[in-house]
Amino acid sequence: MLEGWPFAPATLAFVLAALCALLALRQGVVCRRHWRQRRRAGAGLRLLFLVVALLLALALAGLGTGLRGYARLLADAPVAELAVRQLGPQRFAVRLLRADGSERSVALAGDQWQLDARVIRWSVPALLAGLPPLYRLERLSGRYQDIGQEREAERTVHALDDDAFPDLWTLKRQHPGWLPFVDADYGSAAYLPLLDGARYSVVLNARGGLVARPADADTAALLEQAGW
Repeated sequence: MLEGWPFAPATLAFVLAALCALLALRQGVVCRRHWRQRRRAGAGLRLLFLVVALLLALALAGLGTGLRGYARLLADAPVAELAVRQLGPQRFAVRLLRADGSERSVALAGDQWQLDARVIRWSVPALLAGLPPLYRLERLSGRYQDIGQEREAERTVHALDDDAFPDLWTLKRQHPGWLPFVDADYGSAAYLPLLDGARYSVVLNARGGLVARPADADTAALLEQAGW
């Protein structure tokens, strides 16, 4: 089993959005009471607070939606484990175990597997506030060692990101000026051979790079025999 547990950063944004919505509701009640009591100045001030709270709630809800599916990136955080079983020549079954405990089994064609992730890093002041980088697994695919096969042979690519909502990574790429608090939006990938019986662990370091390693001594021996 993978150690640790992923933190869903979207949860905090949704909780704060709900608190702002409750605050807006409270301000609406007080505003109505002041208006009935003909305290126009007090009603106007409460109305201003209501609008600000609603705007904050909408902004936080939008941020939470954009962060759905992302997890905290800690130093060398484990993100996945892969187990490989050969089905035939250049045909393999791969079981992917995520850090949150969810599993996915896919069929890959080729000589190597490749795991891709999206990474979000923050700028000041979010960085000074201690917000860690975030990652989101994007796809698992097979690749061929021979360039000619890579161009012409069957390609197998499996999406790991099933969320239909747009996220901050996509919005930053499409509209770079909209998200000044996002310092860097980039992807990272790691690959290793598809070897029968091999088990791999994949971590994402604090700089946002995916690193794949053999998960046990048997896999390390298989890699050595294959010339890796």
